Amino acid sequence: MSALRNSTHIAALCAALVLAGPAGAALKLGDAAPDFTAAAAIGGKEFVFSLAESLKKGPVVLYFYPKSFTKGCTIEAHEFADQYESFAAVGASLIGVSADTIETQREFSTKECRDKFPVAADPKLAIIEAYDAKRSAPLQSGATVSDRISYVVTPDGKVGLSLIDSDPIKHVRETLDFVRRWREIHSR
Repeated sequence: MSALRNSTHIAALCAALVLAGPAGAALKLGDAAPDFTAAAAIGGKEFVFSLAESLKKGPVVLYFYPKSFTKGCTIEAHEFADQYESFAAVGASLIGVSADTIETQREFSTKECRDKFPVAADPKLAIIEAYDAKRSAPLQSGATVSDRISYVVTPDGKVGLSLIDSDPIKHVRETLDFVRRWREIHSR
């Protein structure tokens, strides 16, 4: 009986460690956000996005998503586009990042981001890895992608919010709530 209880206990511990895996990988509150520049697109037009330049204007909502034109990623892009003016009203910039190519991002920025905000291409996973956003298991196709992780990077270059959740709408709601509270505190 004792051996069975021990093996059940070990199995439960292993399951807990597996389930906790991705959450432990993200950058934590107060961590320095890695600076980056990347090929990005907005409204189908390519440009170079600079985190450092964007932070001069206010907080940056940096969200990682697995793959352009998939169901959850399209929902998330639509929600961010619908709330774009709310983010802008509190001085926050938006940038989505995936492992897709710049060609894909040009199309995604127009169709799904509705010409409202940019998406960056990270096919070599440099930004995704710097932000500990790489999904632990590749897609069925074998492609490596990012997890659905959102950060709010404050103008001092620190992580103010880190969120890992599969619900794309929650990312929009929670990042917007955070930047509103941040603005309220910092506008006094």
